[in-house]
Amino acid sequence: MKKILTLLICFLALSCFSQKVEPTWESLNQRAYPQWFSDAKLGIFIHWGVYSVPAYASNEGYAEWYYSGLMNGDTTRINFQKRNYGEDFTYRDFDKLFKAELFEPTQWADLFKKSGAKYVLLVTKHHDGYCLWDSEYSPEWNSVVGGPKRDIVGELTDAVRAEGLKMGFYYSLPEWTNPLHRWYIDPDDSVTNYVDNHMIPQFKELVTKYRPSIIFADGEWRNSAEQWHSAELIAWYYNTVGEEAIVNDRWGHGAQHGFRTPEYSAGITQTDRPWAECRGIGRSFALNRNEPLSNYLTSKELIRHFAKTVAAGGGMTLNVGPAADGIIPMLQQERLLDLGKWLEINGEAIYGTRPYHKFYEMKEVSITRTDSVIDFNWHRNSPDKAISYDNFSATWNGIFIPEKTATYTFEVEVDDNVKVTVDDKVIIDYNPAKANEQQSDADMAKNWSSTSGKIKLKAGEPYNIKVEYQEKNIDAMMRLFVSSKYMTKSVLKPLDGFRAEYKCEQPYVCYTTKGDDLYAIAIEFPQDELVLEIPQPKENTIVTMLGCEKILPWKYENGKMIIDTTPLKYNDLKSDAAWTFVIRN
Repeated sequence: MKKILTLLICFLALSCFSQKVEPTWESLNQRAYPQWFSDAKLGIFIHWGVYSVPAYASNEGYAEWYYSGLMNGDTTRINFQKRNYGEDFTYRDFDKLFKAELFEPTQWADLFKKSGAKYVLLVTKHHDGYCLWDSEYSPEWNSVVGGPKRDIVGELTDAVRAEGLKMGFYYSLPEWTNPLHRWYIDPDDSVTNYVDNHMIPQFKELVTKYRPSIIFADGEWRNSAEQWHSAELIAWYYNTVGEEAIVNDRWGHGAQHGFRTPEYSAGITQTDRPWAECRGIGRSFALNRNEPLSNYLTSKELIRHFAKTVAAGGGMTLNVGPAADGIIPMLQQERLLDLGKWLEINGEAIYGTRPYHKFYEMKEVSITRTDSVIDFNWHRNSPDKAISYDNFSATWNGIFIPEKTATYTFEVEVDDNVKVTVDDKVIIDYNPAKANEQQSDADMAKNWSSTSGKIKLKAGEPYNIKVEYQEKNIDAMMRLFVSSKYMTKSVLKPLDGFRAEYKCEQPYVCYTTKGDDLYAIAIEFPQDELVLEIPQPKENTIVTMLGCEKILPWKYENGKMIIDTTPLKYNDLKSDAAWTFVIRN
């Protein structure tokens, strides 16, 4: 009977995939997402193109948006280009310098395999329109006729598949300078000619030639899914490639399908669809030579962040940004190899797992310091590496002594909730609703607002200024100004600075499950015991640590499973950064 039921389930699953998908959201959502993607957990993103020649942005900027900076009058990028490449040098001239002379696709594929990744996502065309294959629809702006003289898409696809990994493509729907529609320049509603006569035929050319397992669309945010013909394109792609095909969720306003793609985020908790955070090891996707070392995750930070992501039911598409010559920077290679070594021991708790009924064991983390002013833009960072990127709070207390008796205006520029109190009087209580914030538009979006409050203050009197800030998602920024009829608007500088306290909740244990087994991934090594607030296990439950054969004693008291870790010695610890304890029923 069990065999019959199993065959029936398999038949029904195959039927869901084998039926032709219609170009409607209802039909698309009836098609099951392929299981391989949910099981894979880790993929490699690759941002590489002519923008990899200048490889330049602000410390926190996206280097792949270099061309946009030139077009929008970014004096820093314009002066950088003139100073290093000449007054008459244009962005299109970078094609001559993008030679990829050291690009070895088999070496890349071998590195990705060793990292533990199960799929690769190559940026085949970014917003600058430059194609890494010989596109009929971009005959003079691609890697085959241009500097590399190579079909990068084809070569890497063959090498990746030879290693047994899935190959996927990032594809930008719009282009900044296409004459049929110049994104951010021409009216958004004038996109029809571009979509019909360039984007759709080029997209179909790419898919037909290489048949990728994943399509990661991007640049969708200024138009509707209907204008992009997204439902039709996705249905055509599924029917062309078959059951292993999957797309992401960036297909325009009104799109209702695709795996979710939080960008540089602490993750999400929605499990109605598969999801994978996309992020770099540093803060840029393409190589940014102007990026400080402090922006890069250490191997330990990367491993721990990855474990948190998987515990929440998601995965990670981790980006590398090769240099223009085709060499992946050594620091990035080191991080990938360290992650792969950790997965060799702990992969059982990652691949093919499902989220537990609780994702984590949490604890409060706080740091205190003195901030001279409140004038920060952390972008996708946090004020300290101990504090999470999202969902943290900040409280500042400082003394302000006005020189003149007057009505003072306190003004904040802020991206989330803030309350400003002068002594005991609340003068600003701001709680904006940041609904439908676009993860993919994070480089360009203005996500902050300005608000103010007034209060009469006496000259020479000390006033306690208390500022309470609550960061939610994506960028984190806060500025506090003061002004009166006697003083121009300026950043508030309190006496002896602000006493600052930052708080968040951080996981110290991450849970995953597979079958009847529960995995507890300890972010901090439990020196004497590991305490888990979980339902009481069965009496014959066995506890071990991956990489070690020792069976660990345990007991259950007051709703907590207490695992004795004292039998573990230094030589038993085969992995670093995080340690996986297996509770086998």
